[in-house]
Order: sequence, then structure tokens, then C-alpha cells
Amino acid sequence: MERPVVAVLQFPGSNDDRDAAWALGSVGAEPVLVWHDERTLPPETGAVVLPGGFSYGDYLRCGAIASVAPAMDAVRRFAAAGGPVLGICNGFQILCEARLLPGVLRPNRQLEFVCRDATVRVESADTLFTRRCQPGEELVLPVKHGEGAWYADEGTFMTLAARGQIVLRYTDDVNGSVGNVAGIVSERENVMGLMPHPEHAVDPLLGSADGGLLLAALVDAAAEHALIPA
Repeated sequence: MERPVVAVLQFPGSNDDRDAAWALGSVGAEPVLVWHDERTLPPETGAVVLPGGFSYGDYLRCGAIASVAPAMDAVRRFAAAGGPVLGICNGFQILCEARLLPGVLRPNRQLEFVCRDATVRVESADTLFTRRCQPGEELVLPVKHGEGAWYADEGTFMTLAARGQIVLRYTDDVNGSVGNVAGIVSERENVMGLMPHPEHAVDPLLGSADGGLLLAALVDAAAEHALIPA
């Protein structure tokens, strides 16, 4: 089988774009880097990844400027058509700013940059992104962020929990996120954002290969989406 195409967006300040591309390639994807001012995605794109970094220097708010970049219009159309979209760290911030995911990412509770391995628990294994995991399974993934505390009002939080849209939770209080939320999905479950970095956890030599479960599931979803007639 041909490798499914996964578009990896690049913004000024992205610094995990090539790491994400390498990791995706290691689990069977054909990663293609897409610059922020492109107005279309590559032909036969099966999935999109918004990588970590500091897009546009984190001016205004993290992800705010990137959320209105030309390439994001193509991402919105892709997501509206059911295409799988994964936002990692700054990518999660961008998806929230673009209103493709609910909530916001605020400064960490301790007002310090956090850089360490974190353990997250899989709350739902029924999504495109977590279906290679087991419910309750714990994954070790690195975090590195200063504004990673996910926040939403109580009504939104309760709604997401009831719908199963909270898919990953930290097992301890890493950054002050409401409900220890580490990752969520959209109502249609084809868009996911998470603060931990699965692309830095695909090889045991790096300390953990647990991120490969999430990225391989994304590649599975990319292959399936690429087969859907336009």
C-alpha cells in the first residue's frame, strides 16, 4: 500500500515540524511540509498535523495569529469534510484559537515553563486518535510548554466529559488544566488537540514509544480518509 499523505503545517516559529514529520514517517505516513501561506493542502492529503513551537513568537496569544493564516482556511475545509486533524502543543493552541476545538490554553498554574515526561490516562479509546489504546491505559509523553493549562467554563467542561470528548487526562497536576485535561476531540471526533508531544515518544531510546500509538492511529485514519471519494 502507498503511504498516506499527512500534511504538516509550518508557521514562522514552528520548531517541532520536522520532528513531527520524522515521527509520522516512522509509523508509515508520507509527511509533506506545508508553509503557512499556502491556500490549499497537497493532493490526496489524508490527515493534517499542526506541530508544536512558538508560531509568530506567541504574540497576542499563543496560536492567535497562526489561527488566521491562509493555510488554516484549507484546514477548516478539510476538517469540515471529516478529515482527521491533530494539533500538538502550539497546534492545540491554534485549534482552540481557530474555534475548531473548545476552550483555551492559559499560562501554567505555576507560571513557569514545564519540561518533563508526563503520564496521561486514556479516557476514551473510541476515537480515530486513540483506537490503538485501551481505556484506562497510561502513556508516558513529554511536555514542554508555558501556556498549556486547558480551560473551559463548567458547562462546557461537563458537556465534553459527558460526550466523551475528553480523551486524555494527566495523572497528576502538570499545569493546572481544568480536570487535568491533556487532550480533547471535537464533537465529530475528527479533530484532536493535546499538549504532550507524541512525536517525541516514538522510540524507546528516547525514553518512551507510547506516542507511536497515537500517531499510528492518525496514520490509519489518514489512509481511510484518503479512500473516501471527493
